[in-house]
Amino acid sequence: MTWVVLRSAVYHLAFTAWTLFLCIVYLPLLLAPRRTVQRGAALWLDGALWLQAQVLGLTFAVEGREHLPDGAAILAVKHQSAWETLVFHRLVGDPAFILKKELLSLPFIGWYLVKTGQVPIDRKAGVRALRIMVEGARTALAEGRKVVVFPEGHRQPPGATGTYQSGIAMLYAAVAAPVIPVAVNSGLFWSRNAFLRRPGMITLQFLPALPPGLDRKSFMEALQTRIETATRALERGGAAAEGVTDGVDISVERQFAAPAAPSVHDVDNPNPANGIKPLEGIPNVETK
Repeated sequence: MTWVVLRSAVYHLAFTAWTLFLCIVYLPLLLAPRRTVQRGAALWLDGALWLQAQVLGLTFAVEGREHLPDGAAILAVKHQSAWETLVFHRLVGDPAFILKKELLSLPFIGWYLVKTGQVPIDRKAGVRALRIMVEGARTALAEGRKVVVFPEGHRQPPGATGTYQSGIAMLYAAVAAPVIPVAVNSGLFWSRNAFLRRPGMITLQFLPALPPGLDRKSFMEALQTRIETATRALERGGAAAEGVTDGVDISVERQFAAPAAPSVHDVDNPNPANGIKPLEGIPNVETK
């Protein structure tokens, strides 16, 4: 454990220094085209992944690439750690994340998020937040980009299932793009809100796209079942291979939490055929 603590400390220091260095060096890129900045982000990520491998002994593998279309798509990703908010710049090249608007206010980082065309959500904006989310996603998809969504909204520990928010169903109904579920077991090695990073191999798995035309309930159930079933399998495999056992309850299939009750207001289509009915109130939205 002492060795893990030491390696984690070295990684945090090196990663912070690398990030601050490039944040300053990249300032002129704010005048460059968006794709140029995205290529710069990929270089930053390459450095972070190198540090993870060399300092932490943490690598990753990707399964199911055949399910990832060449063009636009929505990636509905299991959220266990900060790791999966980083890696997609290397996997898909030009991702657009749905994220909290507050992140845009961060010095340096926020400037680059704005420049790269991420999709912010103002959770105080009520129904207007849905229009922003859908229009932002449409713009990104029209450019052939992958939109990355974390349906649970918050990071969950291994073995746990969060509440799947219905904002992802709103996107599925509003845009003509395939929804690709994505499973990951990063939480085994990169715990949420924790200092330690364990050595091992993270596995990220792209799953087959959900069929079009499902009603809200069927879509939410299918999405959650696919992601959670695949994630439990990855967790068991990763834990067995790397000997991760402390505090991780993945020995049996867990009871899935019920999908969130409808909490969206379809302002553009008051009588949708997909089963999403207009509702009053504040919507649930996914955040990075």
